[in-house]
Amino acid sequence: MLHSSFSNVFIKSAFRFLVFGLMIVAFLGPSFGDSKKEIKSVGKDIMICVDLSKSMDAFDIQPTRLEKIKFEMKRIVEAFNSDRIGVIIFSSEAFMQCPLTFDQNALNLFIETMNTSLVPSSGTDFAPPLKMAQMKFENDESASKQKSKVVVLISDGEDFGEETEDAAKDIEDADIRLFTLGVGTQAGSPINSQRGYKIDKEGKTIITKLNDEPLRKLATRAGGQYFELSDTKNEVTKLIHTINNIEGEVRDTRFVDVSANRYYYFLILGLALLCMDVLINVKTVRI
Repeated sequence: MLHSSFSNVFIKSAFRFLVFGLMIVAFLGPSFGDSKKEIKSVGKDIMICVDLSKSMDAFDIQPTRLEKIKFEMKRIVEAFNSDRIGVIIFSSEAFMQCPLTFDQNALNLFIETMNTSLVPSSGTDFAPPLKMAQMKFENDESASKQKSKVVVLISDGEDFGEETEDAAKDIEDADIRLFTLGVGTQAGSPINSQRGYKIDKEGKTIITKLNDEPLRKLATRAGGQYFELSDTKNEVTKLIHTINNIEGEVRDTRFVDVSANRYYYFLILGLALLCMDVLINVKTVRI
């Protein structure tokens, strides 16, 4: 038979229903109350200059130097998905393949379509791509104004230009960080062509090898660093890490309205009521 009044039983039951309801509300994570949060957009501008002379069709790095470069460039694009990246292709002349952009899909599309037939096959000159990269940085009003501008020059090192040293000095004076990536091996390999291997005027098969000295000198002259990609060495990860350590520039600062999660109010109240429920002892049945 009932030993307690109806009011005591009702209060006890109400406590438990209220605790149960508060726990459900806390679990749902209610958010209310507006507050301001500062959002900063920080990034770098990276221009990648890619040598597309015929020597990049050499296969001392499998499947070819160029195909390996395209794979590694996609890694670079993925690693800097919050930064703007542009692509310049060159041999003896330089051409803008993709302007500075945040669009990774567009970058990967341009990278995939790169081949040695896109540029003249009359040798390699480092000066034109360096000058073009500097010009694009200077003419782009939204480009970084601080020391967060980066140029990565990728080549097998065969530089036949005469203005490279001057271009490197201009890059350094403009506070642009220059890194070079040498692609190939010291042993080298023939160059693929439509009629087999490429030959010289004497009919001998041309063997192209990695010439790292011009790339090392270029990086040193511009205050940068040299990295290598060969059959036994891949320093692209090191290159990514080095660029990542460069402090980015704050491009934009804005405040947004955010609502805070206030679940703990309901959780604390529910636990307090649960403790009270345990302490209040109401006998409902007497045998």
